[in-house]
Amino acid sequence: MMKSAQKLSLLAGLSILFTGFAAANQDEEGCKDHPLFTRLPNHYIYSCQHSQFEMRRFPIGLMNKENMTKLQEVEGEFWTIEYGLKEGATKASGLQVQRNFQNAAKQVGGIVEGTYPEWCSLNLDDSFKLGNPCTNYGTTLKLNKGGKEFWTFVNATGVADGYILYILARQAMKQDISVNELVNKLNKDGFLTLYVNFDTGKATIKADSNKTLDDAAGALKAASTLKIEVGGHTDNVGTPQTNQKLSADRAQSVMTALVQRGVASNRLTAKGYGQSAPVADNRSEEGRARNRRVELVKQ
Repeated sequence: MMKSAQKLSLLAGLSILFTGFAAANQDEEGCKDHPLFTRLPNHYIYSCQHSQFEMRRFPIGLMNKENMTKLQEVEGEFWTIEYGLKEGATKASGLQVQRNFQNAAKQVGGIVEGTYPEWCSLNLDDSFKLGNPCTNYGTTLKLNKGGKEFWTFVNATGVADGYILYILARQAMKQDISVNELVNKLNKDGFLTLYVNFDTGKATIKADSNKTLDDAAGALKAASTLKIEVGGHTDNVGTPQTNQKLSADRAQSVMTALVQRGVASNRLTAKGYGQSAPVADNRSEEGRARNRRVELVKQ
């Protein structure tokens, strides 16, 4: 009886052990491949994350004049999918991972925006915002599918000898506040904060900010008796003098855009505040992003 019990105990232990191995090779619950790419053979999804709207910076080209890798800022729906290698399978080389995804993108008209074959070959800081800046056989891909522009960064370093996909579908943020709500907020708080996207270091407004400006102009036309100051604000990257001029130029650009949308010019004034009035901590990228803003202030 004792031997039989020991055998049963051993079999139960082995069953649990093999069940654990099997579970370790299963996709994480709730995770699935992105429609853009199939997975490499003998891999499973170790983890995944999804967000309706994020900003990420994708490395493009080589170094710029400051000896840092060039980064392209992109906003939209964002996915992170981390793949692990199944138990007993042969690990793909970093180059094999990189070439597979590059070739897949090219076959549907995609572009390879950057190739970084060596360990830690990217000269990046915390502004990278795509995981660990010490990448291995990383590559940035851009392609169009279903009327959307997709940006992808593939990193051949992941848990369990796998790789990581970062995918972003470029799009403007869905505006959840109506014009009436904006008018009520302006009257109650005395100001509206606009996050308008500009070309880096310039006052040129990007097309993905049109909806934000349309809604702001609608609110100002609905509150037609108000005088408004258009105030430009920056983060603390750069010199105070440069940021002061940049904020003033951006405020003027937004004022011009509002006038073009039917807001009377004699109701508006533009003023730059540079980096002097932060609303968040400039030590984090999230804080700096919040500080780069334009405020419509009731006078």
